[in-house]
Amino acid sequence: MFERIAPTYDRLNGLLSAGLDARWRRRAIGELALAPPGPVLDLCAGTMDLTAALANERPSGRIVAVDFAESMLQKGRHKAPLAEVVVADATALPFPDATFAAVICGFGMRNLSDTRRGAEEVRRVLAPGGLFVTLEFFRPSRPSARLFHATYAKLVLPTVGGWLSGDRAAYGYLARSMIGFLTRAQYEGLLSAVGFDGLRAFDLTFGVASIVRAEVRP
Repeated sequence: MFERIAPTYDRLNGLLSAGLDARWRRRAIGELALAPPGPVLDLCAGTMDLTAALANERPSGRIVAVDFAESMLQKGRHKAPLAEVVVADATALPFPDATFAAVICGFGMRNLSDTRRGAEEVRRVLAPGGLFVTLEFFRPSRPSARLFHATYAKLVLPTVGGWLSGDRAAYGYLARSMIGFLTRAQYEGLLSAVGFDGLRAFDLTFGVASIVRAEVRP
């Protein structure tokens, strides 16, 4: 499915978020400021928007972009030509333990077949003192945010996304993934359960998206 929508993915992201996605990514990268020096992994990198922003922030650092959809990575490869690109499953990462100083994942955790397993893999590849930052559409708890998410997911996303991409089924899936994912509190609990500490979380744009930061104690 992600292979099919790769050609129109960037254009639709900006349109469907009214340009807010770029602002959200900047906020997420800002949460990596306290990470120790070392390699950074962009997990579920898609068309590499976060990878490109990381490359601008850390021009001399090692940055690795991972996604299971090769065509998504190919679509964004020009944005960060010096970054390493790896086609891999986020629940079975091909890296040794404690490889990375930081991991960031933008709107990818809800697409994993096993969220807990994905979180365990992030914990495994992070070095002591490392940070994990998640930018995601969690299932909202506040009534106003729930109403917005429901309207957006059931009407706007499949209609507009399907029309412009020519793949209504794909954007129907993306809508369902937003409705059926964990709440932010549930996700925080999952991260704690697999060994993360020092959790910090906050909502963006009235709870439309959220950021969760967690750390691996030294």
